[in-house]
Amino acid sequence: MLLTITTTHSPATELGYLLHKHPDRCQSFSLSFGQAHVFYPEASTQQCTAALLLDVDPVKLVRGRSARLEQYVNDRPYVASSFLSVAIAQVFSTALGGRCKDLPELVQTPLPLVAKISVLPCRGGESFLRELFEPLGYSVSAQGYTLDEEFPDWGQSQYFTVELQHTVTLSDLLSHLYVLIPVLDDDKHYWVDDEEIEKLFRHGEGWLTQHPAREQITRRYLKRQQRLTRLALAQLAEEDNLDPDSAEESHAQEEAAVEKPISLNQQRMNAVITALKQSNAKKVIDLGCGQGNLLKILLKDSFFEQVTGVDVSYRALEVAQERLDRLRLPRNQWERIKLIQGALTYQDKRLNGYDAATVIEVIEHLDLPRLGGFERVLFEFAQPKTVVVTTPNIEYNIKFENLPAGKLRHKDHRFEWTRQEFQTWANQVSERFGYTVQFQPVGTEDPEVGSPTQMGVFTR
Repeated sequence: MLLTITTTHSPATELGYLLHKHPDRCQSFSLSFGQAHVFYPEASTQQCTAALLLDVDPVKLVRGRSARLEQYVNDRPYVASSFLSVAIAQVFSTALGGRCKDLPELVQTPLPLVAKISVLPCRGGESFLRELFEPLGYSVSAQGYTLDEEFPDWGQSQYFTVELQHTVTLSDLLSHLYVLIPVLDDDKHYWVDDEEIEKLFRHGEGWLTQHPAREQITRRYLKRQQRLTRLALAQLAEEDNLDPDSAEESHAQEEAAVEKPISLNQQRMNAVITALKQSNAKKVIDLGCGQGNLLKILLKDSFFEQVTGVDVSYRALEVAQERLDRLRLPRNQWERIKLIQGALTYQDKRLNGYDAATVIEVIEHLDLPRLGGFERVLFEFAQPKTVVVTTPNIEYNIKFENLPAGKLRHKDHRFEWTRQEFQTWANQVSERFGYTVQFQPVGTEDPEVGSPTQMGVFTR
């Protein structure tokens, strides 16, 4: 059973610091079910690969009080399973926990990583494999195998050699593997109790709650035990129902108060509508629609044939629906509008098929490590012909008299970019995903600090 992790981060040998395993040494670790070996097939400053080789003792698994299997002949020594998850947790515990004393800043840095699992059982097929990893931003490559090459009529096996490629932190990669390998195998070699729920939440923190397949993940991870599954799903539902929107609404009001003296919101909406009409976009999806400011304008304009709003917040969508209801449109016009709850960093087929996507004052609310996932969701998977992105210009903040020096416009903003930073990001995205981009100022343009809002219009 072999797992390799490769990076081209420079210098690539820093992978050894994160894993706490020196590239020049081959190390072995005793486990209750066999031996784990860590070594580096390649280790240069350009590319480094760490390998975890798990040698499971099949006889030990069926003998003694700690017997985990009933039959000597089984696939456990040869395939990735919960044994590999346990090995990751024990051998790479420091990396899994996101700790590194020598290079602490590297722990939170997304790295170009490729994980390869030689034989991975996928009970549910390749489609289920992709349903688990692609929403997390991974590029998935899977090589299947026939049951028996001499008897091709027997069909395909459930085993695949899998490569997972993503720019992600090492701790996130290991957490994804720890949880999802036994989910794909749909089995565990040990007894599952309430403690397993805590493990699931600990290693699923930051991604499980919003994962489109979270119910299947939870059910399989807990070995389909109904009581545990009900408890876990109830806790996940409670996280959904927590209302962070009261604080969000307060922060949004503060931002609006900052920008109100120059009527920036109205200027922003006018610029977006103009860009959409110039691109002849009839079907528009507003990503991060919030309480429906843009949706109201789009719905009242008969130029737009289909309007969809997407937001992660149920409360924001409820407010948007209430505001749209007050428009009192003819009944046949309501077929043009649709609201969807969803996270923008997870692949979602419901986002496909639109002429244009708008992303209005949204990207600055994303953590920078998650921006890459959003880019793939929008530009690689959804692929609208036109994308309109607006974001604050931090250089202009000094012009707002009621904004304290050094403060961002919104307390939930993870960043605010200069004009050069926004243009660098937009040009890189365009080149990577086959778009072109044009930049437009929004609001009165100052000769020194530019306009208060910057807008990029991507076309393909």
